[in-house]
Parts: sequence; C-alpha cells; structure tokens
Amino acid sequence: MIWDWGPSHSAPQDWPLHHAVLAHGPGSQQLWIARRPRHTRQFLVAPLKPAEAKPHHFRHAIEPHGISVPDDPIRAAVQVTRRVLPLYTKALNAVRCAARNEPDPPHRTAAREASESLTLVWYPDGVVGAPYASVPPAARTTLFAARFQYDPHQAAFVLPLAYSPETRAVMLQQVVQRLTADGIGVDFRQAATGTRIHRPTPAPGTPASARQPTSAARR
Repeated sequence: MIWDWGPSHSAPQDWPLHHAVLAHGPGSQQLWIARRPRHTRQFLVAPLKPAEAKPHHFRHAIEPHGISVPDDPIRAAVQVTRRVLPLYTKALNAVRCAARNEPDPPHRTAAREASESLTLVWYPDGVVGAPYASVPPAARTTLFAARFQYDPHQAAFVLPLAYSPETRAVMLQQVVQRLTADGIGVDFRQAATGTRIHRPTPAPGTPASARQPTSAARR
C-alpha cells in the first residue's frame, strides 16, 4: 500500500520495522511514518495508495514519492508539506477521477467466431505449409496471394525456403491477419513425428532448371 518505489518501499521488506505510524489528513490522505533503518536521526515518510482504487485507476497517475526527514518535528513538517503533499494530492485526484470515469477495467473483446479453420504445419525441413485437402477453399486464394505455392508432388501448400526467415515471418503474419479477418481460424502445429518429404526423382538427363519448378501449379 506504500505509494513509493524509493527507500520507503524497500525498508519494510529489508528491515524489521517494529514501529510505524499512520497520519491521517484531509481528503482521506494517509502518510506512513517509520524510523529510517541505519539512520537513527531520520524518519521515512511516504503516502499510501487509496485502498478503494483498482489497479487500472493508477495507469495515468504520476506516482508520488516518499522522503526521509530529520527527527526535528518542525523541519520534518515543512519538508513533508513542500515535497510530499502537493504530488500526493495531485496523484489522488487523478486516481479518483479515473475511478469515476472507468470504474471497471477495460476488457479485450472476444475473438470472432470462426466459420472454418486452417492448420499450418511446421515441417522438419523448415517449410511451413498445409496438406491441400485440409485447406478450406475460402483460404486458398489468400494463401496464393501471400506467396504460398501449391506443390503437386507434395499435395500441399508450402511457403518456400527461398525467402529469408525474416521475410517468411512477415508473410505468415500477413496471411494470419487476412485469414482471421475473413473468419477463418488459424493455428500452428509441428508435423507428426516421422514425417518425411518425398520428392520425385528427376528423369536422367532432365535439365537442372526443370528439376526445381519456379512457378506454382494451381488446381
């Protein structure tokens, strides 16, 4: 409840403080007062948070701070009046204003109901893709637009490894945003254990350019 991240906050945790006093002021102000550990002629004075406030009410309030004061009552009172109370009053007003305007914390809205879903698979060779049969028809155009390719030999949509990891990460982010905006849920999974990619063996004498097609065939 101590509204300070300085010595007043750490002292009760680091030292056994057997005596502390609460001073009550106008507007439900409360000050915590205790002897400062290892400083026999000083006291710690710190404001307390309003107990009725909720965590989100403190979001825009500038946190007040506690101070150390001498054991001279007059000098201590002057320092508290000048250095603690103005900031404390301002912070209390900000918290109470937030409590009136937003009594309950803001909540994130729930996700849209997905009409269909798509599972993208991480394969052992680093490729991200999905078997063709598992891809909803409504998602295929979006995958093509996101530079996924349909590989007829693997019967799957794949995102080629020719792109850099950074580029592929951006592509995946974009395709997820587009699909979810269309009401298609997306999740990622690892390929089943033992999954192997069987690539066709090119016929003898086949030119190298023909072994690795650069364009995607569409069904």
